Amino acid sequence: MKGDLTLLSAVQAAEGMMAGRLTSEALVSAYLARIDATENTVRAWAWLDKDHALAQAREADRIRRAGGATGALHGVPVGLKDIVDTVDMPTQRGTPVFADRRAHTDARLVERLREAGAVIMGKTKTAEFAYLHPADTTNPHDSTRTPGGSSSGSAAAVAARHVPLAVGAQTGGSVIRPASFCGTYGFKPTRGVISRSGVFRTSASLDQVGVFGATLDDIALLTNVLGCYDQSDPDSFARPRPDMLHGARSDAPVEPDIAWFDLPFHDRLDKDAAEGLEQVIAALGPRIERFPAAPQLAGLTDVHKVIYDYEITKNMEPIEADFADQLSAEVQAALVRGRAISEAQYTEALDVKSSANAFFASHFNDFDAIMAPSATGQALPLSAGNTGDAIFCTIWTLAGLPCLTMPLLVGENGLPIGVQFIGAVEEDDRLLRTAAWVQNTLSQAGEEGD
Repeated sequence: MKGDLTLLSAVQAAEGMMAGRLTSEALVSAYLARIDATENTVRAWAWLDKDHALAQAREADRIRRAGGATGALHGVPVGLKDIVDTVDMPTQRGTPVFADRRAHTDARLVERLREAGAVIMGKTKTAEFAYLHPADTTNPHDSTRTPGGSSSGSAAAVAARHVPLAVGAQTGGSVIRPASFCGTYGFKPTRGVISRSGVFRTSASLDQVGVFGATLDDIALLTNVLGCYDQSDPDSFARPRPDMLHGARSDAPVEPDIAWFDLPFHDRLDKDAAEGLEQVIAALGPRIERFPAAPQLAGLTDVHKVIYDYEITKNMEPIEADFADQLSAEVQAALVRGRAISEAQYTEALDVKSSANAFFASHFNDFDAIMAPSATGQALPLSAGNTGDAIFCTIWTLAGLPCLTMPLLVGENGLPIGVQFIGAVEEDDRLLRTAAWVQNTLSQAGEEGD
């Protein structure tokens, strides 16, 4: 295959590999050259060993040439957020506390990637403990701006064409927001689709794994590979997973019905995001129904915060005991807040979380998706000192709903702005099918307007 191989989608690369038109060594070499050219500015990688990546690629090529079994991502490079355990590279969790830490076993999702034939390129940078204190990664579209967080490096690596695919994690908005800021597709499937075993946790109730890619098909393919039942993860469910790629490639049998909630914190949107979202709503016309948000719905952001602060405090206790003086101000503030939350307040928050699940189950009897902002708008300047506001993601993360952001908008200064779509639990394929319809509809509207 000729041309810049880093412009291929993951699906195209996998298909080229299977057809013998492309080798994994050539593909990985192209990505490594791209990293060499841009990593000094982007700073997406916490750990990257070129020889190790090329060794995996050559082995993938050897297996294919020998006629051995190949997987859905055979020879395709993937980046991992630096909270995902691997036996053959360090997992440092964005903190000097765990510098050069080596796990004894692979995370379950890494086992799935290896089984699918993927090349694990390395570890992408994360905010400290996948929380708030930012890494030094920059936005590939503007090096003076944040890529978002906490999956900073994963989003930036895909946007900078360092890898076609990357794995992240979301407890608040840590997949959707950085994908929006960096102009990639970001997908957090239904809670329990992807195992969290071997992934560092700050919140057992809220942590969920997500993915980044350059196309809708790419994130669907990666999620199909990662999804599995894992009895060691209490949130993993022992049922078949939706076929994500089939959903992304399917035509909607009827035009979907999409809800929009006018939430009280929409005043946090920047001008470009607010105007762009209204344009999308107008373009989708009668398929969008607007609702005033009930106070109980808006109040779920506070419920999320109670659970998050309480659980991160419990999970960080052994680390705090040994390394309290090495924790950032952001983590220390969370621990102070968490210790002020009573067991009764925490239990009540979990009860409200359960009732939210029931509300959304009923809501999606009538709607195929909810449309919402992915973030407050364009990526913030690095001088802001934070990775952005997760307010537009926390409700859906709390309820464990599948969430997708698509790079549909561009601000006046050329920076990407994502639009988020949320679906029903375990109906991720329906959400991706709706997203494909949205893309096609907006594309046709754009062509008619030209």
